Amino acid sequence: MTMTNLATLQPEPAPILACTISRDVQNFEMLIDEMEDALGENWGDLSFDHALSFLEQPEAATLRFVALAVNAADETDLALISDILRCAKSKAIRAILVVDQLGPVALHQLLRLGAEEFVPYPLPQGMLQEVIARLQSPAPAPSAAAAPVHAAAPPPPETGASFKAKGDRNAVVLPVHGLAGGCGASNFAVNLAWELACVEKAEPLRVCLLDLDFQYGAVATYLDLPRKEAVFELLSDVANADSDSLVAAMQTFKDRLHVLTAPADMLPLDIVSAEDITRLLDMARANFDYVVIDMPKTIVAWTETVLGAAHVYFALMDLDLRSAQNVLRLNRALKAEGLAHEKLRFVLNRAPKFTDLSGKSRVKRMAESLDISIEAQLPDGGSQISQANDHGLPLAETAAKNPLRKDIAKLAKTLVDLNKIAEQAKA
Repeated sequence: MTMTNLATLQPEPAPILACTISRDVQNFEMLIDEMEDALGENWGDLSFDHALSFLEQPEAATLRFVALAVNAADETDLALISDILRCAKSKAIRAILVVDQLGPVALHQLLRLGAEEFVPYPLPQGMLQEVIARLQSPAPAPSAAAAPVHAAAPPPPETGASFKAKGDRNAVVLPVHGLAGGCGASNFAVNLAWELACVEKAEPLRVCLLDLDFQYGAVATYLDLPRKEAVFELLSDVANADSDSLVAAMQTFKDRLHVLTAPADMLPLDIVSAEDITRLLDMARANFDYVVIDMPKTIVAWTETVLGAAHVYFALMDLDLRSAQNVLRLNRALKAEGLAHEKLRFVLNRAPKFTDLSGKSRVKRMAESLDISIEAQLPDGGSQISQANDHGLPLAETAAKNPLRKDIAKLAKTLVDLNKIAEQAKA
């Protein structure tokens, strides 16, 4: 009987399928637990200092992904972290960013460098497992038969700004704020901006539309405009931007309406400060006659800045309880801080028809109970609204006779006429 070779009793070492990379993984205890649940012993841990050298070794060939865990203290090592991401990308190793209170500019920079997934820390229940499952799912191979060769598509038409910034205007600022999800604020902002741009036929007014909903902004979709990288570059360094930078980041719709879309990537709303918004609005006011702003539904630090700059602040609502409650909250918050709540102009969307006496009575009771004046009641535009939005066109271009379009056109004409009277009074 021969003695068994001890080497044959040693199991083959498990291949390393993933690595965490951090300054100190003990700062991310939940990440350790999640990695063990997902991969057992088939993962390792690397420090920032050792990550680059390991990724160059043959042992790194088995890696399917790396989980790069960073927090606010790591912003000073951003150059090294960026190098790690570039190296992983060059080795076809996919990257997950696990982020704990990292600044928005640093986060966006890392996402642009090739991180495919972003997970906040502390980790939401089950989110990391879902991300890992997605990364490990092989992408479907393209079918040769289903991929005929097409001629190169023509380049998109030039949509850049059509004028040189001179700072010779003093715009009327008109923010639009939805007080509940789905109340039609973005649709109203887009159509109001377009109608303002079309009021004067002989000498069109210079109108811009700013989409300041950096996360879910839909203006680009509603006008079928691409989201330019220049928007993020502008927002990430507003302090050093000038009017030319703002105009260059804009696009034109039908050579008449100038649009600053939301960024291509979802960004935190605090990527800009109140000072940044002040500078952005000052530049826009100096170069346009009317500035329409599509605001995020969330009240943020710079909402007060926009309210202060606004001539009229449109607050859109529906005839329902959630809108009523949010009106109360907003009014209470503005009054508590001593802010200019008198600038609010409440607009009721999908208002009852003139023959609906019961509905009109509900509107009256709602206004009285909230102690507000509903200054505009917009009719329900029906299915033509979603059709126009899906085609990337204002209502005036697809359904000029739609009752909602007609009312918004009347409102735009009224605003222009009132502004002319105010200008004449000043003169």
